[in-house]
Amino acid sequence: MEKSLSFREFIITRLIQASGYSAILFVALIFFFLLKESLPTLGEVDLTSLFNFRWYPIENYFGILPLLTGSLIITLGAALIAVPLGLGTAIYISEIAPRWMREILKPLVELLGGLPSVVLGFLGILLVSPFLRIFLDLPTGLTAFTGSLLLGGIAVPTIVSVAEDALDAVPRAYREGAWALGATHWQTIWRVTLPAAKSGVLTAIMLGIGRAIGETMTVMMVTGNAPVLALSLGNLFSPVRTMTATIAAEMGEVANGSTHYHVLFFIGIVLFLISLIVNIIASSVVFRAKKRAERILS
Repeated sequence: MEKSLSFREFIITRLIQASGYSAILFVALIFFFLLKESLPTLGEVDLTSLFNFRWYPIENYFGILPLLTGSLIITLGAALIAVPLGLGTAIYISEIAPRWMREILKPLVELLGGLPSVVLGFLGILLVSPFLRIFLDLPTGLTAFTGSLLLGGIAVPTIVSVAEDALDAVPRAYREGAWALGATHWQTIWRVTLPAAKSGVLTAIMLGIGRAIGETMTVMMVTGNAPVLALSLGNLFSPVRTMTATIAAEMGEVANGSTHYHVLFFIGIVLFLISLIVNIIASSVVFRAKKRAERILS
């Protein structure tokens, strides 16, 4: 019986280890596939043309800078909307809302996080875009600002869910100690609870930003898809095009093995590296925060 149990534990342990290693393997395979399909770009297109200001593949203009700046301005706008709103909601659910309200809001936020992006894009076309066009007196409502609003809405549930779990994990003794020293409720939240949950809150923000960077359908439907260089604040209220929308819109029609095909994969590897850098920064920040907390406790 003991041998059978130990053999079963051995199999289960090895399966769990294989599952963990498979995640690394899949990411590595995706990276090498993108690398294999994108490397011919460097031999077919000059770097000066590749980082040019014009994207018009029909005439062999493959400048990815408009796509890169379009993705960055929309992601930045989404972060400016999602981070304060998401953190404020997480703090309200965890620290302020009564228990009955918390039991309603938490599942509702998680339900919003499960909405398909194409549904949000459809609502953006029908409701948000016409409203912004009239309210802001714009030539068109399909702008980077519209995309930022919807991406912010997409990122908020992720930030709220992860940040609320981090705040809820802070021991109650921390709060009681602050109250015993005469701190108000807000002072306890701002100076005790939030710093104690810093690593989890930063993880929530990075996950929200990471989702905004990789979103496709919503931005393709509401941003106008105009590959123009977005370097000023005024571009926030004009049509732009993102890297993800370009890949989704053009990959199905491009000839396999053509220069255009390889450039799209090059855009994909740039997007992959940006997401990887965001995740590495988030992991390093969380690791440093944990080390600092361990030194304080020791």
